[in-house]
This record gives sequence, C-alpha cells and structure tokens, in this order.
Amino acid sequence: MHYGRILREEIATSATTPLIGIYDMYSASIAATHYNGFFVSGFGFAASHYGLPDIGFIAWPDMVAFAERLRLAFPSHHMVVDIDDGYVDPEVACHVVQRLERIGASGVILEDQKRPRRCGHADGKQILPLEEYLEKLNLVLESRSDLVVVARTDAVEESEIVRRAAALAETDADVILVDGVRSVEWIRRIREVVGHKKLMFNQIAGGKSPRLSLPELTSLGVDVAIYSTPCLFAAHTAIDSALTELKDADGRLPEVAQGAVEIGVKASTELLEKNISRHHSVHQPVSV
Repeated sequence: MHYGRILREEIATSATTPLIGIYDMYSASIAATHYNGFFVSGFGFAASHYGLPDIGFIAWPDMVAFAERLRLAFPSHHMVVDIDDGYVDPEVACHVVQRLERIGASGVILEDQKRPRRCGHADGKQILPLEEYLEKLNLVLESRSDLVVVARTDAVEESEIVRRAAALAETDADVILVDGVRSVEWIRRIREVVGHKKLMFNQIAGGKSPRLSLPELTSLGVDVAIYSTPCLFAAHTAIDSALTELKDADGRLPEVAQGAVEIGVKASTELLEKNISRHHSVHQPVSV
C-alpha cells in the first residue's frame, strides 16, 4: 500500500485529520476502535518503553521495531512516527526514514531541536541553526519515496517562529508544525506565513497550546491535529485509581458484572483478537 499517498489524500480534505497518540500495542488496540490514525508519540514511547521523560533517550531501532509491530497489527491505519531530531546524525535520519517507509509508516515528524532535546511543550528547548536543520531536512526529503514528511520547528521567539515557518514552507516538506503554539492568534499568523503548505497542530494535556475542537481547528486552517498523550495520561489516571481501590479493599478485586463498564479478561481478549483477524482481512483504510 502507498501509505503516504493515502494520508496525503485524507489531509487534502476540508476537515482537520486527527491522529491519536498511542504508546504501546494495547493503547493502539483501543484507539483503533475510535480513530483511523495513529501518532507514534516520542513522549509516550519514552514513557512506556524506558520509563523516562521525553529527553532524547529513544534509540532508533526500538522505535522502528515498535512501528513495525503496529503496522502488522493495524494494516489500514494512518501511522505518523515522531523521529525527534532524526537521532542526531543526518545519515541516521535518512536511514530511519527509509526503514520506516519500508515497513509501512505513513509519515514522520522531524524537528529542529539540538541536544539535550525536550518535549515540545517544555521549557528550555534549544534549536539548531536553521541552515543545519534545512540540510538535514532536505536529505530526509531526498531519501523518502512516498512518505509524508512533517517539518517541525521548536522555536519560541516570535520573530524566529516566523522566520523558520517561512523557510520550512519553501522546502518540499508536506506539512509544517510549529510546536508549542500559545494562542489562536498565533495559529492564524502561522497559517498565513506557511501559505499553501499543510499545517499541523499538536495538542497535549497541560501543554502550552490552547485546547481546541476539530471544527475550531478546521476553521483556523489546520489540516492535521496530533493528540500526543490522551491514551498515556488516561492510563495513568485509571491505573492509579484502580490500584488505590484495590489497596482500600485489602486486595479484593472488584466484581466484573455482565455489561459493566469495568474491563475483564473476556473483553480484553476480544479486543486483542481483532489484531489477529486484521492480518487476514483486505487491507483498506478504515473510516473514522
């Protein structure tokens, strides 16, 4: 399948395309029942795979292996992968992009941060000289075949945001992302700066950007919305609550009644069995 082309066709529609951040195969299995697009979040993967914050610790073979497992289980979902700074070296970035495209990723996001990197909504971010990032970005663009490439800047100074957004819009990148946008007014400003290019917006709970609905984002000219951490943070809340209740009940598990909201072994197994059946189905993109 031409996953990049299929994603481009959806992004080209008038409505904002949502991509849901997942952090492991189980969260992806649940998200797949609600949405047809995944965002393989660096924040979520660092938390689930290493138990660490999003500080640039991810090793590219681990991320590629995870993306491969996702594609095997979900052959029809959009899958955009966060590759941070391309794992520092431009040649490594190109190699990773080619590997991801070969296993069926729909797209990647490449940022302009320098080490030590930070979550896009954290303080203390540092960015590469623009010329150095553009050199890396252009090498990545030349190395891809069909893959959607999102050029991301983590600039925070207003004049630098404008300068970098305009420069990224002049490249062959498919989509532009300015991470950590702090207001609706700045979304409008960036939309004007990038012109005809597709625009991405990143929402993360407790982050620096405003919380906006998909219709609101569509009205602002945003083409793609990534939701980095809803699954991860929901799991954190639910696990903490379940274990608190278990402790309060002196270790007695709650009863899972027929039709109850609580998940038991039957409902969990039924969810995971869908991943087996997808291997044998016709690989067609699913609808939201």
